[in-house]
Amino acid sequence: MPRSRPRVRTRPPFTLAVPALLAVAFLLMPLVGILARTEWGDLGAHLTAPGVTQALKLSLLVSCWALGLSLVLGVPLAWLLARVEFPGKALVRSLVLLPMVLPPTVGGVALLLGFGRRGVLGPWLENTFGIVLPFHTSGAVVAATFVAMPFLVISLEGALGGLRPGFEETAASLGASPVRVFLTVTLPMVAPGLVAGAALTWARALGEFGATITFAGNLPGTTQTLPLQVYLLLQDSPEAATSLSLLLLAIAMAVLVGLRGRWTTGASVRVRAREDAPGDSTDGDDPAAPADVPVKAPGPAEQWALHADVTGHNQLTLDAAPGTTIAVVGPNGAGKTTLLRALLGLTPRAHARLRLGERDVTALPPHRRGVAWVPQEGALFPHLGALGNTAYGLRAQGVRRAEARREAQVWLDRLGVGHLAHRRPAQLSGGQAQRVALARALAARPRLLLLDEPLAALDQTTRAHVRHTLRRHLEGFGGVCLIVTHDPVEAVSLADRVLVLDDGRTLQDASPADVTRHPRSPWVARMLGRNAWPGTVDADGTLVLARQGRLVVAEPPTAGAGAPALAVIAPEAVSVHREKPEGSPRNVWPGTVREITTAGSRLRVLIASPEAPDLVAEITPQAAFDLGLVDGAEVWTSVKATEVSVVEL
Repeated sequence: MPRSRPRVRTRPPFTLAVPALLAVAFLLMPLVGILARTEWGDLGAHLTAPGVTQALKLSLLVSCWALGLSLVLGVPLAWLLARVEFPGKALVRSLVLLPMVLPPTVGGVALLLGFGRRGVLGPWLENTFGIVLPFHTSGAVVAATFVAMPFLVISLEGALGGLRPGFEETAASLGASPVRVFLTVTLPMVAPGLVAGAALTWARALGEFGATITFAGNLPGTTQTLPLQVYLLLQDSPEAATSLSLLLLAIAMAVLVGLRGRWTTGASVRVRAREDAPGDSTDGDDPAAPADVPVKAPGPAEQWALHADVTGHNQLTLDAAPGTTIAVVGPNGAGKTTLLRALLGLTPRAHARLRLGERDVTALPPHRRGVAWVPQEGALFPHLGALGNTAYGLRAQGVRRAEARREAQVWLDRLGVGHLAHRRPAQLSGGQAQRVALARALAARPRLLLLDEPLAALDQTTRAHVRHTLRRHLEGFGGVCLIVTHDPVEAVSLADRVLVLDDGRTLQDASPADVTRHPRSPWVARMLGRNAWPGTVDADGTLVLARQGRLVVAEPPTAGAGAPALAVIAPEAVSVHREKPEGSPRNVWPGTVREITTAGSRLRVLIASPEAPDLVAEITPQAAFDLGLVDGAEVWTSVKATEVSVVEL
């Protein structure tokens, strides 16, 4: 087990420590006063007096009703403030906070003018429903709700604000309706914030005084709650008032100690899997894991072609036959994830007119499109085990629980994590969590499957195993699959086509072989391990490089002078010399070794030159030894004209 970091004790500055201690003493002194003045021998008699027990029962009744009303009204309001942008949102949040800063008696007056018999709404309530709130228990409930509900709204809004929308979006892509997402994903994940807000709301309602006495009056057995009883006893029996104050103080402290500061930090949701889960030393297959079982992929027999016209930040058209797998590649910011989110209907940045098979799903919400995705972070629901996560999409689509869990177990077994079915995401390593997320998407029976770097968190051995399983599933998949990847092996081994994006637009859409031979993007060429030099065609057929220098090629582009082109040079075609070479090479540059890295059994040498762009050469370790290559060594590089491939842009 890794050692925990020792805590470093920080000695506070004297100028800060003294005022802080005075603040603690200032807050503590009133509490000490209550404890010092309490008649401990008469405490039981004071708390069991008839008027006190009656007031206590009424306080519990009012506070519980106020909590229930706050949950019914406050939870949707907190969700609205946390999740929806609308005009006047700042004003609504100010209205929520207003009862917390408003003097309680002023709040009571406001309630009286709003809901009283002569108020704005009071006459209508009395004439229509016969409801009279002032000087009635229901009025005490309304007053307590008015001053206490903000605690619930603020606490829950903070928890919702700290919850990444990716969890809810993933649930929607698995077929869960907005209400189901809220009940089965959102609320369980913000439960700490909800519980904290509810506890504070109840405690605040229990101790409400000013608004209650102003709006509901002080009627024994009807509106005379425990705080009002304390106020009355202060005049006739200060000792009894002190005993009741101690009771309310104990309740408040119990609530705050029980929360342990959760209300100030919101929901603490663990969303990242641990690097090393208990009992798992690697992300690879556990020796105890079941073998990859030859189970028929549980999927529909129908076929769904894809047609999408994407507008907005992305501008492209996609057409694909059923069973097609498309690898989406491009540099960061090229619009790859935006494309997936547009197909899901989850982003305002881009809009997709989407047809799956014969059905136009453009106007459908995400949970009814039949589009499942695996986001980069996996977004496993932390309150569900691996089996519950995998079965979630099937359950959302109405599959019976037993059947959904049975089918989910099959998918977990296929991906080599069936033995981890009952582990929570926090108990899984990064690679295991990614395989569970992949199983969850595959089990949802989608018509369109979107995978955003699904194998990025896996080690090489596990990646090969999962890639093999995924390829077997995609062979029998009746829909279309889009895979965002930065791995050329994934693009070549899994995809039928490679879609190259740049600035949200299609730069190249061809087979993996064509993209490998003739990459039209410098980024793709470098991803494939090649040198890529953009430039323009000169009148004599050479290439004038965009950065610096010229490049002689054996087969000049057919485009005329000034046409843009991309020169692609394989690293193994670059020769490295310590002296200027003689003979046939037509492209020769001096340079300096800047970096040497390993690439399998060979070395990749990065060479910077004042006469050409940076160049990567691939040589054997023995050749590097013979040449005496080290960082900073002065060398010469050469490339034959016949080894340069030129792609017209």
